[in-house]
Amino acid sequence: MLRVSVDSLRRPTAPHHHPGVSPLSSPSPSAAETPAERYPFRDSALPLDKRVDDLLSRLSPDERLSMLHQYAPAVPRLGIGAFRTGAEALHGVSWLGVATAFPQAVGLGASWDEELVRAVAEATSIELRAFHHHRSPAIAPERGPNSLQAWAPVLNLLRDPRWGRNEEGYSEDPVHTARLGEAFCRGLAGDDPTYLRAAPVLKHFLAYNNEDDRCTTSSGLRPRVLHEYDLAAFRPAVASGAATGVMAAYNLVNGRPCHVSPLLETELRRWAEPTGRELFVVSDAEAPSNLVDPEHYFDDHAEGHAAALKAGIDSFTDHGEDSETVIGRLREARERGLIDQQDIDLAVRRQFELRFRMGEFDPELDPYAQIGDEVVDSAPHRALARRAAAESTVLLKNTGLLPLTDPTRKIAVIGPHGDALFEDWYSGTLPYAVTVADGLRARLAPAGGELTVHEGIDRVLLRAASTGEPLNGTAFDLGDWGLGVLTLRAVDSGRYLSVKEDGSLLADQAVIKSWDVHETFRLVGAEDGAVLLQSVLTGRYAAAGTLKVTAEDAADAERFTRELLRDGRAEAVAAAAAADLAVVVLGNHPLIHGRETVDRRGLALPPAQEELLRAVAAVRPETALVVMSSYPYAVDWADEHLPAVLWSSHGGQETGHALADVLFGDADPAGRLPQTWYRGDDELPHPLDYDIIQAGWTYQYHEAAPRYPFGHGLSYGTFEYGELEVEESVLGQDGTVRAALTVTNTGTRSGTEVVQLYVRPLEARYQAPRRRLADFRKITLAAGQSRRLVFDLPAAAHLAHWDVATGAFTVDPGRYQLLAAASAEDVRATAELTVEGAAPAPRTVLGRRTAAADFDAHRGIALVDATRESGDAVTPAGPDAELLFSAVELTGAAEVSAEVALEGPDSAELEFSVDGKVLAVLAVPSTGSRYAWEGVAAALSGAPEGVHDLRVVLRGPVRLAAFTVA
Repeated sequence: MLRVSVDSLRRPTAPHHHPGVSPLSSPSPSAAETPAERYPFRDSALPLDKRVDDLLSRLSPDERLSMLHQYAPAVPRLGIGAFRTGAEALHGVSWLGVATAFPQAVGLGASWDEELVRAVAEATSIELRAFHHHRSPAIAPERGPNSLQAWAPVLNLLRDPRWGRNEEGYSEDPVHTARLGEAFCRGLAGDDPTYLRAAPVLKHFLAYNNEDDRCTTSSGLRPRVLHEYDLAAFRPAVASGAATGVMAAYNLVNGRPCHVSPLLETELRRWAEPTGRELFVVSDAEAPSNLVDPEHYFDDHAEGHAAALKAGIDSFTDHGEDSETVIGRLREARERGLIDQQDIDLAVRRQFELRFRMGEFDPELDPYAQIGDEVVDSAPHRALARRAAAESTVLLKNTGLLPLTDPTRKIAVIGPHGDALFEDWYSGTLPYAVTVADGLRARLAPAGGELTVHEGIDRVLLRAASTGEPLNGTAFDLGDWGLGVLTLRAVDSGRYLSVKEDGSLLADQAVIKSWDVHETFRLVGAEDGAVLLQSVLTGRYAAAGTLKVTAEDAADAERFTRELLRDGRAEAVAAAAAADLAVVVLGNHPLIHGRETVDRRGLALPPAQEELLRAVAAVRPETALVVMSSYPYAVDWADEHLPAVLWSSHGGQETGHALADVLFGDADPAGRLPQTWYRGDDELPHPLDYDIIQAGWTYQYHEAAPRYPFGHGLSYGTFEYGELEVEESVLGQDGTVRAALTVTNTGTRSGTEVVQLYVRPLEARYQAPRRRLADFRKITLAAGQSRRLVFDLPAAAHLAHWDVATGAFTVDPGRYQLLAAASAEDVRATAELTVEGAAPAPRTVLGRRTAAADFDAHRGIALVDATRESGDAVTPAGPDAELLFSAVELTGAAEVSAEVALEGPDSAELEFSVDGKVLAVLAVPSTGSRYAWEGVAAALSGAPEGVHDLRVVLRGPVRLAAFTVA
């Protein structure tokens, strides 16, 4: 039996060392006699690294340690103020008060417009500066001013449209996401070569795309998915220097929490090295504590915090403003020898480098220090919000109903979103709200047009059986959000009914926006025909007599009679029948069902909304559906029966003006879908199946025809694509192909088109994507205008795949196709090219360690951690699993050995076979621990000569890290 050292499973890492800073140095002896303003770190003429060296040298070891919490304390003796990491700035400044609200990130993604996204980020960072300089918190000012470190953008890919946080990402495609993400970073940071307007932090690293049990679920990323998909979204913003930091994700990847992932160093910081800047990596809220509970990955918090620090976490967002708990754990880790001063200094150095760049120590030189308070919700930012909302609106279907041309007509605006705007968790406080009804009213009124507005929801009186009195003394409008979840809005005040901490019920909430939503209820039918009022949040019922939501059982609940005062659907149908046109506005509430911590259960509209739509369309065929939502819906019936369907994310304060602009053609519907809209009967993969290749996620691998494909969107113009030409149809593996085509607006009015260029191999030896986005260009053409577009595509960037046999990106020789398209499924022109080069060699396994995770295909596997620090292994997700290693050279093979671990008494075995013939079966004994790696070996019986596909079957709970053939 071979014994394998655990160290062989770890990647070596170079020690971090910064000259000029002694790990155990104390404050300079001259600190007491030198005025703080004369310290070298105050000298702006010195290089940044020298300034940081000097500042660090003047901090005691305990002062340095104290900097590791989100709330870093002031050091008065050095004139250093308090500092806090993190301000939310996803689509406008959030959580700090009234600020300009732009479309959700998924809406900005729908714009496909880097210049627009950069402008939105610039406006956001300008307002963030105003909050920093002029609106610092009155409570606990000792914690420092509002932060200039912006926790945005989110670069997690929208692999599964059921993800609760779908609204926060840009796209399901890594190229699209990376380009918009880099643009957002540059808008936040500004153009000054020395100082940052704000410091962008990318969220959330890595492969975070589910909310249910997000702190304990593991995202299985095989190497191809890791490198071609998830890492590809983050790399450009880091490698270009546009991003200044990264936030680690809550989830685990391949069994290891992201907060102790070696990828923080081996990928992120390696990419950043050529920029000459360090990345400042922050934890997500409470995630360091999660390493112990609920993840149970480490035995105690000192060990967990130490591992996170050594893995590359520089700032601990944990325990809110309670710094001492976190710093106490790190202090204990230092005393136990789990971390040393050098680990602490490295993290603090990264923090201070960022603080210098944000102008904290040079206010007189900081070009952004004079930004005034008047910029918040300024006229230019309002105009930009309107433009962004319009350009992110997607016209999904139009058979001639749009654009509207007669503002004197009578229009009925119907639906729960027709006269309401909703904030999501990461929205700022809206300065004002222009609803769809407001926008259309402003457009119609000057011309004498008429607008009627009906939500289409019921108004009811809930009368308590015990008292005979109406609940809260008022009637309620019932918002039905599906799955039996309701909101009750009081008629007399317009505020939502809310459950308080003591169970009392008050209709006092103007908006629904809190971490725990207290405003959702169910009306549960009772046998006697009455209804019971149940809180969704607590599960308790309104109790008989007191009407407090304290009853645990239905037997103790108050019985209510439900009196219908207004039939919302009937009134909406009547309004539609009396109008010339109906605009039905449906969608989600961003704080109900799909949201942070809650994934969606499916893609269907709430049944009440679907029924309202069908009823309206039955009496008014001239109906346009506007879906206003944080994510895609399955709108199959609407697409088949309505003349016009549009989609907008929750678009912020100017949503109504923007929608009116689009509906009347004052603005072209310039948006294109940033993710696939699947059909309702399309069976999607399991939410925790992160293998987009084998599961069939996204336009790249999904075989079934979607309802609306990635990149889809219609214009009011019509466009003709000319021939796609390539300068040279033959190139080398390191060459660049130049492709060009002419696009012409053949319509009668100006329009916007997003020309998308996809690639695909025609002779792939691996499971290649159906097509993959390589480039895109957004253009606006007047009627009859043409424009020639030229694309330069380096083969290494756009034709490569991750070769698991060599552990590197590889451009295979062979034929490839370029596709110019209006969407992933609307191809307008194609061209072929040939890449020349040596044919790929068979996979070498003889005398070489082959990682189990480097398979070509699999069945029933789970990817797990080989050690807590680094390395991946494979184990069956069920009773057994199978790995396929393609095109393996077996000439001369006589023996196979494997690195295995087996915890517990269960038996296990490995079977190696070729062409259906078993070559060896290796019995796997218990090794005592999942991290206790041992070697097992066996002779190969009748191994064939030449190149064959090698299959490895794992039976039982064995962990396989690698095998070697001799």
